[in-house]
Amino acid sequence: MSGTSALAAPLQDAAPRRASWMLSPYALPLNALRIIAKCALPLIFWFSAGRLVRWALLLLAATVSHGSWYQARLVLVMFLFTLVVMTSLATTVGMLYVVREALLETRARRVGGEAKESLLNALNRTALVFAGLYTTWGFVADDAREFSSIDVMRQPDRYVLDAGSGNDSGVMGGLISLDPRISLATMVVAYAVKWYFGRRHEAGEGRISGMLATFGELAFAFYGLNAVAAAVGARSDWIGQRSAVAAWHDLAARAEESVPGWKSVSEWLGGVWPYAVDALAIPLTWLTVGILVYGAYAEDTRTTIRGTRLEQAAVHLERTHDWTRLALAKLSAGWTSRWIPLLNSLRLTARGGPALFGLFALCYVGLHIGGDYLLRAGRYLTASGEPYQWMATGEPLAYVVDLVVTLVSMCLIAATFDLAATRARAEGAASVTGGTAEPDRPSPSH
Repeated sequence: MSGTSALAAPLQDAAPRRASWMLSPYALPLNALRIIAKCALPLIFWFSAGRLVRWALLLLAATVSHGSWYQARLVLVMFLFTLVVMTSLATTVGMLYVVREALLETRARRVGGEAKESLLNALNRTALVFAGLYTTWGFVADDAREFSSIDVMRQPDRYVLDAGSGNDSGVMGGLISLDPRISLATMVVAYAVKWYFGRRHEAGEGRISGMLATFGELAFAFYGLNAVAAAVGARSDWIGQRSAVAAWHDLAARAEESVPGWKSVSEWLGGVWPYAVDALAIPLTWLTVGILVYGAYAEDTRTTIRGTRLEQAAVHLERTHDWTRLALAKLSAGWTSRWIPLLNSLRLTARGGPALFGLFALCYVGLHIGGDYLLRAGRYLTASGEPYQWMATGEPLAYVVDLVVTLVSMCLIAATFDLAATRARAEGAASVTGGTAEPDRPSPSH
């Protein structure tokens, strides 16, 4: 019996050790591969469907942007371009949603009695923040470049011939040629849509009010682009001559001359900053989207500030007069609906630990660098002496590379959230039991 017990003890301890190691931040790549193995087919379907719809919308927009009733066509082009961004939203949320059941955190929520959330609810919750991140960090520029590329490839000779004859072909101009007056009018309509459905979303009314508010916000930005550009162009000289702007430029120039090392430090920061954004800010942006899709524990203000000094301030606020609370709620409604989920997501990311986020950022950046090399290798292997063959091989090759990079990226995001949430849940359980999972033993008197 003693020999059997000696062999059984390591076997009993093997499972906890394996489970604890899988929760280590350094197990992130293995967890991502585990999710890919379980959910590869639905991920490929969502990516392929989203890519097909996005390409069809861009081709339709490029086709519509030429012909009679030019300004009316450009209004439709902006509408279709807004749908392109909404398609990117739906594809990203859909890919993150289909791997939900492969996460340990989801299983823990099911055991706790949480019902399965619909994809529509996840879209509605994520839409507004996704729109802000998508436009703020310049992801929409990739859509604009692809629109221009498709427009050129539809009639490659027309752009060259019209440029040689001095005519304006309108190629690649579908997003920037809208008349400023029409741009301003459509901007007002888009703002009305954004405002109306934004209020409904804040009040919790309408299953798709968040997505419609997002559509209005994106349309407001895209339709107003030409009006704002015209206004800025008309006032750029006036702004440049104002005393405050001129004083700022003079102050910066004097600082470079008088402060030792100021110029070298500013040049160094200017060179490093783009890499810092690509290595840290962009991965955190997509991780925040993933956390919002999975509904990181709660979206309300009280849960976000729990355990901080702001919680006590909220207690004092609740003791104030009803009219005071009502006025503050009205003033902060737009801020809380947009940024409280984002703050909650960032707080969960911080609780996962710097090692987890650091490894995620490293894997994310390495994956995209590897994707660039994979695309270069594919172009090298498919190169041929036949003219224009690259037009037939380029798109399939780009699709395969984007498929690999996007699938692994989504699984990395899901695995990072899963590890952060599971580790936070385990720490919470340990704090409840005093740091041990063993039950309390009865005293000998009992």
